[in-house]
Amino acid sequence: MIEARHLRILRAVAGTGSFSAAARELGCTQPAVSQQMKALEQSAGTPLLVRAGREMRLTQAGEALVRHAAGILAGLTAAEEEVAAIAGLRAGRVRLVSFPSGSSTLVPTALAAMRAEHPGTRISLVEAEPPRSVEMLREGDCDVALAFRYGGDGPAAGSAAEWEDLVVTPLLTDRLVGLVPEGHRLAGAERVGMAELADEPWIAGCPRCRRHLVEVCEGAGFTPRIDFATDDYPAVVGLVGAGLGVAVLPELAVESVRAKGVSTLAVEPAVEREVVALTLPDLARVPAVAATLGELVRAATR
Repeated sequence: MIEARHLRILRAVAGTGSFSAAARELGCTQPAVSQQMKALEQSAGTPLLVRAGREMRLTQAGEALVRHAAGILAGLTAAEEEVAAIAGLRAGRVRLVSFPSGSSTLVPTALAAMRAEHPGTRISLVEAEPPRSVEMLREGDCDVALAFRYGGDGPAAGSAAEWEDLVVTPLLTDRLVGLVPEGHRLAGAERVGMAELADEPWIAGCPRCRRHLVEVCEGAGFTPRIDFATDDYPAVVGLVGAGLGVAVLPELAVESVRAKGVSTLAVEPAVEREVVALTLPDLARVPAVAATLGELVRAATR
């Protein structure tokens, strides 16, 4: 095994012509230089230096090794500087995946703070709903995943073991609110029981949200009649505003959309989802990832 320190000493000997001069250049003793050169020749399996009078000259093998040493040592120096930059948050990359309402509310604040504090760190963003976003994290396609899960025991809630192999950073609890057209009989009410909406046509959201809507409605004693389903929150609001049905959406989603033509009201029983940032244990120790998680926490508290 040829070590970088051996290559540095060999280059010094080749440049100065003696062990003693190389020792002075490197700030070590002449016996230490001699010992390191013996170790390097043992690793190489052939002599690298020959004494010619008072000078040390390179053998053909020594010349070849010195020729390659320049590129090897330059590469190592560049690697050390790059790693130091990443560790010091002067460089680095974080691949973030988020569900849409998180992308439009939490993520912009967090990424703006990261750019201001650590301008050398590059952050990319793609959108995916859980559980796909969590799969992307486990498959190595992202470094941080914003995800959510609902409370309760139904299939849409997820199990306690769903994230047990991940580092979970809680961000906020997002309450669902009801949306009805402005001219609806319940418009203007402060709150409404889910059972009062039993006969309404429904606009449903993403697959996980849709499953949870059915579970909540069935818990209130009815099965919702879902006339339209879309992953696009502005489309949900637009359909409700056009009088085509009612919906429940997370507060984050309502915050991110211009709610025109609709009234929002609290629903009973209260329905909440837990919003978190997820990463892998090894990634959590990467400075840029840790800094991104911290900014997401701060964005959630604003």
